[in-house]
Amino acid sequence: MNTLNVLFLCTHNSARSILAEAMLNHIVQGASGTRFKAFSAGSSPRENQQPNPLAMQVLKSAGIATDYLRSKTWDEFALPDAPHMDLVITVCDNAAGEVCPYWPGQPATAHWGYPDPSDVQGTDEERVAAFRNTMHMIQKRLQLLVSLPADKLQKTMLQNTARELAKDHA
Repeated sequence: MNTLNVLFLCTHNSARSILAEAMLNHIVQGASGTRFKAFSAGSSPRENQQPNPLAMQVLKSAGIATDYLRSKTWDEFALPDAPHMDLVITVCDNAAGEVCPYWPGQPATAHWGYPDPSDVQGTDEERVAAFRNTMHMIQKRLQLLVSLPADKLQKTMLQNTARELAKDHA
């Protein structure tokens, strides 16, 4: 089976989409016959946007590589030499009134909403816990995605499969 390129989108590409990119690449790292390659981007990252330091901290403490992560605009993935995306997943939280980015074109799409851990106020420990909790929620869904049988990942099935994961395993 060919590798499926998965793009995680959020507004600023600093927390949830970064967590999802790093987690999926970590899960499939070293797996034989890897079926996924993760990327992330934002619809409107701030000028000089960087990944949230707390996102980087929880990833590093979980043993997940972060050296390649950077905040970027989704415009990079519209360039002629950009990798073709098979699945685009928005990870912003519609329930919180966030405007989630829209991805044009033909890839399968799904929305997996997560609250923004960057919005959590409180002690350093409470803020780190919010990022860790979001990372674990993302990890659960990604574990389900990578364990799916090949027939559920065919182009004709991929969109329904990704959307079902959002419903069943929030």
